[in-house]
Amino acid sequence: MNQNERGDGGNSPRRPGQMPRRSGPQRSQPEGPQWGRMVRPLVIWMGLIFLVLAISQQFAKQTPKARTLTYDSFKQYLEAGKVESITVEENSVHGQLRESAALEGQRAFQVTLPPRASLETFDEWIKKYEVEILFKESGPSIWSSLIYIVPWVLFIGIWIFFMRRMQGANNKGIFAFGKSRARMWTDNMPHVTFADVAGADEAKQELREIIEFLREPEKFQRLGGKIPKGALLLGPPGTGKTLLAKAVAGEAGVPFFSMSGADFVEMFVGVGASRVRDLFEQGKHNAPCIIFIDELDAVGRHRGAGLGGGHDEREQTLNQLLVEMDGFDSNEGVILIAATNRPDVLDSALLRPGRFDRQIVVDRPDVRGREGILKVHTKKIPLARSVDLAILAKGTPGFSGADLANMVNEAALLAARRDKTQVEAVDFEEAKDKVLMGIERKSLLISEDEKKSTAYHEAGHVLVARLTPGSDPVHKVSIIPRGRALGITTMLPMDEKHNYSRTYCQALMRQLLGGRAAEQLILNELTTGAGDDIKRVTELARKMVCEWGMSEKLGPLTFGEKQEEIFLGREIAQHRDYSESTAHLIDQEVRDLVEVAAADVARLLRENVDLLHAIAGALLEREMLDGEEIDKIMNGVALPRLKRAKKEAGGAADKSRARKRTAAAASPAATPAATSRNRSKGEHTEPQV
Repeated sequence: MNQNERGDGGNSPRRPGQMPRRSGPQRSQPEGPQWGRMVRPLVIWMGLIFLVLAISQQFAKQTPKARTLTYDSFKQYLEAGKVESITVEENSVHGQLRESAALEGQRAFQVTLPPRASLETFDEWIKKYEVEILFKESGPSIWSSLIYIVPWVLFIGIWIFFMRRMQGANNKGIFAFGKSRARMWTDNMPHVTFADVAGADEAKQELREIIEFLREPEKFQRLGGKIPKGALLLGPPGTGKTLLAKAVAGEAGVPFFSMSGADFVEMFVGVGASRVRDLFEQGKHNAPCIIFIDELDAVGRHRGAGLGGGHDEREQTLNQLLVEMDGFDSNEGVILIAATNRPDVLDSALLRPGRFDRQIVVDRPDVRGREGILKVHTKKIPLARSVDLAILAKGTPGFSGADLANMVNEAALLAARRDKTQVEAVDFEEAKDKVLMGIERKSLLISEDEKKSTAYHEAGHVLVARLTPGSDPVHKVSIIPRGRALGITTMLPMDEKHNYSRTYCQALMRQLLGGRAAEQLILNELTTGAGDDIKRVTELARKMVCEWGMSEKLGPLTFGEKQEEIFLGREIAQHRDYSESTAHLIDQEVRDLVEVAAADVARLLRENVDLLHAIAGALLEREMLDGEEIDKIMNGVALPRLKRAKKEAGGAADKSRARKRTAAAASPAATPAATSRNRSKGEHTEPQV
C-alpha cells in the first residue's frame, strides 16, 4: 500500500554505477563497549590521585634540613655525649646534637642504622649516654597507597560501566532509568511528506485533519469541535503505517516525538511507567506536539492475561499510559499516534473514544493505489519505454507497499547486473516472479522420474484451473525449483476480490486437487508433492462448513469458538460447543466436499488427457510457461521449438530430448509441487474474511 522511505529530495537521476549520496543525519556511534571513552577518564583520575599522593608525601616529609652522618661518626658523637635526642624510624635515625656540638650551626642530623638493630642497643644508649630516643612508625609510601586505592578505583569504574550498559546507549545520565527514550524529529533527518505516500488516500485525509487542527485550532473550535486525543493506525505489515507517521512528522510543523513500544519495557520494575510519565511531560513542555509510538501491541496487550497478574511490569506501564492519555489530569495539545498490526490483542480500555478517538485502517492498496506507489518508487529509476506502470499494477494484486518497493528494487538490481542503462519490462517481470515464487534453484539436480512427476503435477493444476468456471487465470507455471517447492503454479485474479462465493471456493478446491489427480491418472502413483495441497483443501472445506455456513445439511450455523492466548498471539485451542453427533456430521460434510471435488477433477483430467500430456510435455521441454503459451496449448497451437532443442541429435522424439536436460530439485521433505509459495499475493489462497 504505502512505501518505504524515499531518501533525499534530489531529482537528478544517478548514473549507472554511481554511489548514492548520503542524506539525513550522520551514522550514530556503534553500540557496545566504547573502551576509549571508558579508559580516558579512568587514566585521568588515576593520574590526579597519583599527583595528590606525591604532593602529600612531600609535605609530610618536610623536616629541618639534616646532615647525613656515618654510623662511626654517630657512635663517636654518641659516646662523647653530644647527642641530645634521636627518633628511630625503621632503619633510619633522625636526631638533634647539643648546642655545644653543632656542626657549622646545624644541629639536625640523620644516619642509617645497620639492619636488625636490637632493642638492647637502644636500652644501652639510654642508660649509658642519657639520650632521649623516640620510636616513630614509618608513613605509607606513594606506591603502597596506590596499591591500596587502585583496586577500588577499578571496581567503581567497572560498576559504572555495567550500569551504563544496563540502561542502554540512549540515556544521558547514569541514574536516568525512568527517562523517556523518545527521539525528537529534527530538520536534519530525512524529509518525508504526504507526496511520498500513495495508496492510502483516506488515511492521509484523516492525518491531514489532525495536522490542520494543530496549525489552526480556531477553524474547528468555532463550531465546538475538540482536537482528537489519539489516532491508531491499523493494517497488515508492509502497508506503510510507519511511513505515514514520518509524513506527519515532515508536514506537521510542530514538535514530533517518536519511539517504539518496546522502549517502555525494561528489566527494572516501574521503569516503563516512569518513562511514560516522562514522555508526556516532554509533550506538555513542547505542546502543541505529536507523539508517535510504533508497535503499540508490545505494551498495549490485554491486561489480566499474563503470568504476572496486576503486578506485571507491562501492565503497570499500560495503566500509566491509560492515565496519561485520558486520566484526571488533561494533556491539552498532545496528540498520540500509534501503529500496530495486531489490533485484536490490544486492551479495550486503550481503544475506547477519549484515548484513541480515531482508528485508521491502512489496508493493502487497490490497483490505483499500486500504480501510485509504483510511480513514487520509480521516480529516480530510468525506465524504458516498454514499461507500463498501469499494467504492472494490474498484475500485482495483493501486493503491499513494501512488496512493490522490493519488486522495483529487484528490477533495478537485475538491470544493473546486466549492464543496462534503463530498467525494462522484462526486468520487472522477473522481479515480480522472484517476489511471488522465490529465487530459482537451477543448480540442484533431480532424477528424470521426479522431473516428470513434477511436470504432470503442475500440468494438472493448470488444466483444472482452465477448465473450471470461476477459477482465477493462470499467470505462470514452472517446474524449476523455487524456494522450498519443486514446481509452482501462480494465479493472478483479474479483479480485486474482497468477498468469496461458494462457487469460487469449490473451484479453488478443484484447482488444488488437480496435481494429485494428474499424478494418480498418468503415473498411477501418489507422492508427497500433494501434501500442502491436501492440507489447504481440508482447511478450506472445514471453514466452509464450520465458519461460513456453506453446508446444506448443517445450514447457516458456526461451530467451534476459537480461543487465543494473548501473550502468544496465536490460536492454541478451539472450544467445542457441539455434540458428538454434530461433530460426526461436520466430518462427513467436510469429507463429502473434498471427495466430490476430487471426483470432478479426476473426470475432467480423464476427458482431457491429451491436453494434460501436451502441457506436461511443454513443461519438460521449456521448464516454464506463461499465460499466453498455456492459451496456445489449450487451443491446439504448437509452440515453437527452442533453439537448443533443434541442435540436439536428430531423429529423437521431443520428449526424449527434453528428458536429457538438467533440472534442479528439492528434498522430499520440502513440500514439493506447492501451487504457490506466498499465499498473501492473491494466488491459490483460501478465502479470508
